[in-house]
Amino acid sequence: MQTADVAVLGAGMEGVCVALHLQARGRDVALIDRHGAAGLETTFGNAGLIERASIFPYLFPRDLPALARYALNLSPEAQYHLSALPAVAPWLYRYFRESAPKRAARNAQAALPLVARCLEEHEALMELAGASDLLRKTGWIKLYRSEESLAKGIAEAERLRAYDLAIDALDADALAAREPYLARVVAGGVHFLDVASVADPSLVAQAYATLFMQRGGRFITGDARSLQQTLDGRWSVATHDGQLFVPDLVVALGPWSDAVFRPLGYRIPLAVKRGYHMHYAAASDATLGRPVLDADNGYVLAPMTRGVRLTTGAEFARRDAPPTPAQIERAEPIARALFPLGERLDAKPWMGCRPCLPDMLPVVGKAPRHAGLWFDFGHQHLGFTLGPVSGRLLAEMMTGETPFTDPSPYRPDRF
Repeated sequence: MQTADVAVLGAGMEGVCVALHLQARGRDVALIDRHGAAGLETTFGNAGLIERASIFPYLFPRDLPALARYALNLSPEAQYHLSALPAVAPWLYRYFRESAPKRAARNAQAALPLVARCLEEHEALMELAGASDLLRKTGWIKLYRSEESLAKGIAEAERLRAYDLAIDALDADALAAREPYLARVVAGGVHFLDVASVADPSLVAQAYATLFMQRGGRFITGDARSLQQTLDGRWSVATHDGQLFVPDLVVALGPWSDAVFRPLGYRIPLAVKRGYHMHYAAASDATLGRPVLDADNGYVLAPMTRGVRLTTGAEFARRDAPPTPAQIERAEPIARALFPLGERLDAKPWMGCRPCLPDMLPVVGKAPRHAGLWFDFGHQHLGFTLGPVSGRLLAEMMTGETPFTDPSPYRPDRF
């Protein structure tokens, strides 16, 4: 029999960070993951952004032409499985409601305390973990194909200046000066200077996990679905090293969190937005200085250790349905016309799942009906960005510290 003060289920960015923050506050923590390694699921596949400028959440579109393209599955930015609609439609309706202007503004204000601290919390952990060399403070650029979409993008970006963010509006010449290998097929862009990125998001998570173990933390292979509550109120999890018993347990399983909270009777409206990536060599001597988003087509090109990573928008499908990487196929020729991509470097497109709540805010806090049960999941497109800061917030709540911000907007029973 094994014991610890706390078990954390899931070794993605959220799980590793809450484990580190609890450990720093004197707790004996066991980190449990089915892979026995960190950052191999959702954390592995993102664009590597630490999105300090993402104050306003990703909203359900209200533009009729865009909705028509989505309905016909013609957009690289989003697609859906028709067979999944009966299950997904109620969640989409709630997402649509939460994207109304007043609710979206409220949700943006709720997200602000987390987003505002995301980079400094990452930097603190990177320094401790010896991973600062992976950080690039070069910002990222949103590209716009037409003068009309550029003007709209600049107007949206101007709203962010009120949050003490540095932003450069770029015409075609200014864009060419910053990214000379991009073809002149866009009208311009917006450079968000406060955003940072990393060359390998999975490697960052692994560096944090290594720090956790160097400080005495236990990283154990186990199955979260084995979770049970014992008669004395403790939580029990089956691991490769035997049964583990703890008084406190954190669910940080990202898109698989429902495998634990649903059997316990919680009806949190968690859904997934699936996404894909593919790596490419850069043709000849072409280089990309920072991630770029083709805003009119909904894909990102990001320079990574392995090559240039193309990441797609959202696919609405059942989490465990077979991959259908049509968005990669649609985006690739558009991306090749924008940047000189060479050969594919992956045998097949990678697929992952973003865990999303309708209000695009995470669930961070105490489970309302079970003593010793805590939640930290649902970070939508910002899981890599918000892992360290939400981990700090939950650790403060669990250890009786005064939280650095009011946690009530993220409470599990808000729905």
